[in-house]
Amino acid sequence: MRDEAQAEPTLEVPQGEPTSKTQIIAIYGKGGIGKSFTLANLSHMMAEQGKRVLLIGCDPKSDTTSLLFGGKACPTIIETSTRKKLAGEEVKIGDVCFKRGGVFAMELGGPEVGRGCGGRGIIHGFELLEKLGFHDWDFDYVLLDFLGDVVCGGFGLPIARDMAQKVILVASNDLQSLYVANNVCSAVEYFRKMGGNVGVAGLVINKDDGSGEAAAFAKAVDIPVLASIPQDDDLRKKSANYQIVGTSKSQWGDMFAALGDNVAVAPPVRPTPLDQDGLLDLFDASETGGDYVLVPATDVDMRGKNAEPKPSLEVVYDDA
Repeated sequence: MRDEAQAEPTLEVPQGEPTSKTQIIAIYGKGGIGKSFTLANLSHMMAEQGKRVLLIGCDPKSDTTSLLFGGKACPTIIETSTRKKLAGEEVKIGDVCFKRGGVFAMELGGPEVGRGCGGRGIIHGFELLEKLGFHDWDFDYVLLDFLGDVVCGGFGLPIARDMAQKVILVASNDLQSLYVANNVCSAVEYFRKMGGNVGVAGLVINKDDGSGEAAAFAKAVDIPVLASIPQDDDLRKKSANYQIVGTSKSQWGDMFAALGDNVAVAPPVRPTPLDQDGLLDLFDASETGGDYVLVPATDVDMRGKNAEPKPSLEVVYDDA
């Protein structure tokens, strides 16, 4: 398994620019950074704008559709497929896909803790979607909510296999979320070198406190900022209560309408990911420890109280 994990990918990436009229967009970000909040409201606003939108939650937490459906969890594709298979039945679209405000939404789901690989669950979920007719569906946008912390192949599927035309990153002004965003940029760059077409459309800054690190990151990796969602108590409370703010009836409607417009026209660009020092340079060194100089350990350090002087084999000659 270790050899397999270290091996270079052998899959063939399709050549040429995507031709489908449907924009398939994968949204990545650190767990808890606000991807599901952003996507649920973005999809709702796009539907209000007259677009046909399919939202697919690909995060094992299944929180994307929960927010869209007022806190209610819909049956996931994984669990429904398992249950139907045991009963000798086939999965139908009405078993896994539900609607609200013009948005069609479903959750891929994942295995129980310790009982399977989440990445393989993603692959199985998309295989089932193909059987249900995914490539024949008529949507303007398909939005995929992916966890960015996980680096295994299943979660990188849209990038590795050109399933999406572009990627949107969600991050905040903190090192960990920008680290994840940078990792996704590295994945995009890697598969572009292999002949892939997926690019990064831009960054959504969530919980923006105005400190500027996320905007500096976007400039450094050469991607646009699509929206800055402020750190606001009203947004926090509405999100916690599963209330949709991506609507013209909300005071935040204009912000999500502008985000929808930007997402629609933003081209997929090739980012220039940073190294670890480049990430640290976005922050004040006094806050990150970025000015620390590595001090090498010695054999004596490692042995501690077990350290004993070793007799030297050095030959010392008397002065002639």
